[in-house]
Amino acid sequence: MIIPSIDVINGRAVQLRRGREFVLDGGDPLARLEEFAVAGEVAVIDLDAALGRGSNAELIREMVRRTPCRVGGGIRDLAAARAWLDAGAAKIMIGTAATPELCGALPRERVIAAVDADKGQVVVDGWRRETGVPVLERIRALAPFVGGFLFTQVEREGAMDGFDFQAVAAAVRAAGDARVTAAGGITTTIEIAELDRIGADAQVGMALYTGRLTLGAAVAAPLAKPVDHGETGGVWPTVVCDEWGRALGLVWSTPESLARAVKERRGVYWSRSRQALWVKGETSGNTQQLVRVDLDCDRDALRFTVRQHGAGFCHLERRACWPEEFAFDDLERTIATRAARPDPDSRTSKLLGDPALLAAKLGEEAAELGAAATRGEVVHETADVWYMALVALVRGGGSLTEVRAELARRHAGVTRRPMTAKAPADAS
Repeated sequence: MIIPSIDVINGRAVQLRRGREFVLDGGDPLARLEEFAVAGEVAVIDLDAALGRGSNAELIREMVRRTPCRVGGGIRDLAAARAWLDAGAAKIMIGTAATPELCGALPRERVIAAVDADKGQVVVDGWRRETGVPVLERIRALAPFVGGFLFTQVEREGAMDGFDFQAVAAAVRAAGDARVTAAGGITTTIEIAELDRIGADAQVGMALYTGRLTLGAAVAAPLAKPVDHGETGGVWPTVVCDEWGRALGLVWSTPESLARAVKERRGVYWSRSRQALWVKGETSGNTQQLVRVDLDCDRDALRFTVRQHGAGFCHLERRACWPEEFAFDDLERTIATRAARPDPDSRTSKLLGDPALLAAKLGEEAAELGAAATRGEVVHETADVWYMALVALVRGGGSLTEVRAELARRHAGVTRRPMTAKAPADAS
């Protein structure tokens, strides 16, 4: 799989050759993140922090809030590691400071040890100091304590002149069940496919920035041979899901449709009936914003996670091609409709238009839930609180998707705060 990489210096996305020579300014890191996020996790490295000459922490915290990120650079102690996990980093990358003691004190599945090698020997301190330690020896020592390794071939980093496949294969064997991500010199889809075949991911920066490798082609690289479909050269079954993971329908993708979908961030598929590319919503208005593309475990099917607009995905003007039960986002959409088109007879419209009344009702319903004693009362009052909270959420411009992302970040935190009640507000 592809792991796009964003290296940050002075608030800018940059690319260096062999960690020293400045090659290009990649622009706004947030714009790059928006471009790369469709592929899944994005690696974000604070080079200023890694080199001990500053920090881009505030910017990277915003990046972490927007999409799943692997964060590295300057993480040298337990407090810093925990702080990034609490901030919502999907994983953290620890380099020079990676030890069994430090990594063992953190959730194993969220720790990646950055192992930088120059001609097979580990280098540290921003690739400036040789250690004389063989890279495979370090990988074996840390493997029981980390969920993955970022194995960078320093002499090839940013050079775009290929990489040592046998060295990566040896690292994969040494890592055991820890997933290896290879970096340095990877520039082709063939290389990405070969790495995936042996159980490794490809972290790529320079080739994406320069256009030598397109993101769509990189995402498609590990896919198995498509199902034969005549002149198209084959198709892959593609399950389209909403942001809650609910299946909206089954469609088909070709290399061309996938490349265009990733580039344009839209639902673009292959229509078997029309024998042509099909852009969802182009005629119906029921458009899709492509959020993410995932490959299944066998690499022979795709999942598109989309933000569906309009009536829905189905050609029958329904949300999905299968029957669906009521869900919270159905209520969210109903409230949003009331916000857009107020109805004088609607209590929802009344709450949306009267913030004082909404605040009073929220407090009232929360108090009733706190006092509820029976199972039936708890269920009834929870429904009331949910409804009022959704009205407040829509009125404030937020969404359930954002709430879920916020809860996911909190759930992933490693520091537990004491649960204490706030002092009553001063009534005087």
